[in-house]
Amino acid sequence: MSEPRLKTGLWISAQIRMCDIDFIPAVISRRGDGDAGQVLIKRNLRDGTCILFARATTLEGGPAWRQATGPDPVDEPAAAEVIAREANFDPDLWVLEIDDPDGRYTLDAPVI
Repeated sequence: MSEPRLKTGLWISAQIRMCDIDFIPAVISRRGDGDAGQVLIKRNLRDGTCILFARATTLEGGPAWRQATGPDPVDEPAAAEVIAREANFDPDLWVLEIDDPDGRYTLDAPVI
């Protein structure tokens, strides 16, 4: 039996609040299903590039993140393409954009 999960809308709100506390600009650029939508975090690096993180699950069933755009930062059009592709696959997709060139935002699970 799997662990109960926090509703996506509540989790997103908590992330925005944590960013506010640390003075990290964050905005919802795409709102999905409040109960169980997939989440992409777009970390803007302010040099025209960004990194997309997608929720994932470890082999043991625990929470994790994966870099949806690969190991290196990508430009905005490449990120937009990935977001569009994910949204076509999952219309309940959430996208949380975080303006974080210094890497101060911390993901709540490891990146695999």
